[in-house]
Amino acid sequence: MAIDLLPWTEKYRPQKLDEVVGHKEIVATLKSYVHARNMPNLLFAGPPGIGKTTATLALARELLGDEYRSSLLELNASDERGIDVVRGKIKDFARSTSIAKVPFKLIFLDEADSLTSDAQSALRRTMELYVSATRFILGANYSSKIIEPIQSRCSVFRFRPLPEEEVEEMIERISKNEGLKVDKEAMAALKYVSEGDMRRAINALQGAALSSKHITAELVHRLSSRAKPVEIRQMLDLAIGGNFLEARKKLDSLMISYGMSGEDVMIQVYREIPLLNVPEKSKVFLIDKLGEYNFRLVEGANERIQLEAMLAQFSLAK
Repeated sequence: MAIDLLPWTEKYRPQKLDEVVGHKEIVATLKSYVHARNMPNLLFAGPPGIGKTTATLALARELLGDEYRSSLLELNASDERGIDVVRGKIKDFARSTSIAKVPFKLIFLDEADSLTSDAQSALRRTMELYVSATRFILGANYSSKIIEPIQSRCSVFRFRPLPEEEVEEMIERISKNEGLKVDKEAMAALKYVSEGDMRRAINALQGAALSSKHITAELVHRLSSRAKPVEIRQMLDLAIGGNFLEARKKLDSLMISYGMSGEDVMIQVYREIPLLNVPEKSKVFLIDKLGEYNFRLVEGANERIQLEAMLAQFSLAK
């Protein structure tokens, strides 16, 4: 019996536009391009793990047919980000003739916001010269890092984080195919750790499935290095209640049990503050202090000292 070594993010990657989860308006527009056998240059912008690459590959398969492998050049701009790549590999591919059933080829530049400014300027000229033979699809986490001349040459599609219902639908589909039992609490935990990122949700599910066919919330949180929301809330309640030493003990327990970094803790604290049963003025104070200590952490300060100082400040909120 052959063993499938593909990660589930690839195993369950949609092959057609109709199979793409979420982004119904974007998918409808892409399908109209397939129907017309024509399309402009595209810029897909949005956070990671929400379907930009998946939508691109599904579009390429439907548009280019059996020749999509030879008529699609896929590059990750974070690895190949210099001007030499644009002048060499991209330009050579752009000016060659298409053998697909549409009269143009596709070049997909993932993480295009990592391209240097010189490379983007060279890319702009290449897009202009070979527009009759090649269409470009740029994927970017931050569209603001793409220079305006390139943005003006593209139709911009903004991908939003996936809603929880879409994440749950995919998890149920994978669980059924893989013979997994996912508890209701585990489903909620997968949606919590994913934060709208389908790739993160699927990876968390696969990691948990390697330990047990019965997926529990405890397993999901432990393997994804995310504390349970209720535990973060307990730590905050202790700190805000003025019980600093107990809050400090809870922080120690969370970081040791789940292997969390200081930034992981702060991100989860940030998500819980709006849900606290305290006045709005106190929430403003807490968010302000959290931002201050997160900045110190990013600048290289000791994470344990900064986290405990943050809890000490929270104790003053009372």
